[in-house]
Amino acid sequence: MSSLVSKLETVVRRHEEIQALLAGHPEPGGADYTKLTREYSEMSPIVEEMRAFQKSVQDLEDARALADEEDDADMRAMAEDEARELQAEIEAAEQRMKVLLLPRDEADSRNAILEIRPGTGGDEAGLFAGDLLAMYRRFSEVQGWKFEIMEMSENDVGGLKEVSAKINGTNVFAALKYESGVHRVQRVPATESGGRIHTSAATVAVLPEAEDVDIEIKAEDIRIDTMRASGAGGQHVNTTDSAVRITHLPTGMIVTQSQKSQHRNRDEAMRVLRARLYEKARDEANAERAANRKGQVGSGDRSERIRTYNYPQGRVSDHRINLTLHKLDRIVAGDGLGEVIEALTAEDQAARLAELGE
Repeated sequence: MSSLVSKLETVVRRHEEIQALLAGHPEPGGADYTKLTREYSEMSPIVEEMRAFQKSVQDLEDARALADEEDDADMRAMAEDEARELQAEIEAAEQRMKVLLLPRDEADSRNAILEIRPGTGGDEAGLFAGDLLAMYRRFSEVQGWKFEIMEMSENDVGGLKEVSAKINGTNVFAALKYESGVHRVQRVPATESGGRIHTSAATVAVLPEAEDVDIEIKAEDIRIDTMRASGAGGQHVNTTDSAVRITHLPTGMIVTQSQKSQHRNRDEAMRVLRARLYEKARDEANAERAANRKGQVGSGDRSERIRTYNYPQGRVSDHRINLTLHKLDRIVAGDGLGEVIEALTAEDQAARLAELGE
């Protein structure tokens, strides 16, 4: 308990220090100012919890003192009841503060770039990729996030060949980071006349959006090509050279954007490239930590099979935490996805708390 309070007091002092620095900062909007603002906002919930905790401790002391001093039996009983309630609240607050003090992924508060690609299963995999896109779009709406398609190409049956979208909002990456990996579907395809169940898959990648201060991309390290955009019908009749392809020469990464504005395509392609390079750097930095970690909820590896959507049985199973929910319709619709994400988050927090206790 004393070590917890000591850590919390350190956070409160740092919070007050940042507040003073921001108040006297000579350059609002600069890179240093942005980092301070982010650190301040991340610490604020901990400080609020600490202050509420301190009040509960003081209230408990007052209630116990009243119970000891009170001669009236009814008043003493009320004070004792209040003390028991406050003791339970303090214990719950301690647990909440332990979670808040867990080492935080500095990318958690960031916006995210979502990429979905069909895997095995042909046209059915493309249709499933489209279902996943609709699920994440709806989930974003429920969260109050802004969901915007950056690049999308469809197959001949209305499914997807690939899609990328940017999602802006509060703690987007923290919520969606566990979605990276292979999602598998088991169902009877609409094109299947024999009624046989097929298994198909799609790969999801969730990347934290990187900023200029995170990843510097040198002009000599990229090659930018403009191409003739292609699309159904007359979609690109008046934008013959709008598509942009950026190649990052040191890594060989290629990003293509083919919306209507060539200028916007370049900006969006750079945004995706920066996010991929940032995630690559994070993966390399975290490789040793992840390898040594015992209770990890998934590796974030895009080749890892993480979840199965079984339509005949109406169930969704997340293989990382042995979670099965018979709520497939609600989850695929996006409204029930939060329950899966909350379970994954809780499991990850429990594993990290256990590590701290070792």
